[in-house]
Amino acid sequence: MAAVVTRKFGEETLQFLGKKVSVETSDQKVYNGTLAGIDEKLDVVLDNVEGRGILKVIINGAFVKEVRLMEKPFDFKALAERLSRVFPGLVKIREDVGAIIVMDKIKVTQSGVEEGSGLAADRVRSIYDEFMRETTKR
Repeated sequence: MAAVVTRKFGEETLQFLGKKVSVETSDQKVYNGTLAGIDEKLDVVLDNVEGRGILKVIINGAFVKEVRLMEKPFDFKALAERLSRVFPGLVKIREDVGAIIVMDKIKVTQSGVEEGSGLAADRVRSIYDEFMRETTKR
C-alpha cells in the first residue's frame, strides 16, 4: 500500500514540474517561480524566482509548508481520449514521463509531437493542434 501511495504522490508532483508555483515556508516566506525539481522530502528547486532578484533557489523540504500550483496542468487524459477515437486501443498515457504514446512509436507531450513521423504522426499532430486551440480558448 505504501508503494502505491508513494507512486501516486510522485505522479501528482510530476504535474507541477515546469509550472509556476508558490512555495510557502514554515517561517511564512513565500517564493513564486517555476518548479525545476522536487523530491519525496519536499526539497524544492525553483527557477526564475519572482520579485527577489534570485535566478534559482533550493528550499529544504523540512521548511516547506505548502506548494501551490499557480497554473492549470496539461490534461493528458482528455487528449488521450481524443486520440483514442482515431487510434482505438493504440494510445497509452505515460504519466511517469509526461507523455502519451500512440502506436508504440509516436510520443506526444504537452509541447506537441516529439517523436514519430509519417501519416499517423501527422494525424496525431493535427489532433494535438486542434485540442490546444480548443483548450486555450476556454
